[in-house]
Amino acid sequence: MPETDSWEYSLYIPQDPRAVTVCRRTLRLILTLHGLIRLVDTAELLASELVSNAVPHTKGPACLRVCYRDGILRIGAWDADPGPPEPPGRLEELTDAEGGRGFALVRACSDMWGWQPLSRLGHRGKLVWCELGAA
Repeated sequence: MPETDSWEYSLYIPQDPRAVTVCRRTLRLILTLHGLIRLVDTAELLASELVSNAVPHTKGPACLRVCYRDGILRIGAWDADPGPPEPPGRLEELTDAEGGRGFALVRACSDMWGWQPLSRLGHRGKLVWCELGAA
């Protein structure tokens, strides 16, 4: 399958810390099968940060969404908590912090990131996403 094709996958995940590993391995397989192996390491890091923030901060369902269109890989984590994510700090300021590095890593390693309110299957929530250019 040529990497110029557009595609989208959604993986609904339980509120379980093991979901992060399942998402990482699933994303690796998706990108490998679509000929985007060069993005795997960065994409896995980004997906891990997004999902590890979504799973513990919501009491409802969560979902990893991966989309490729026009040379852009978009990775998103949807969760049932409609509140906005904490704004990322600067990575160099977080070296001794217990937490807060997740979104700073996402901001540092992606080309673009953001969040938006979103409803899925009758549940209100938000989608936190980031993009990587395939070039």
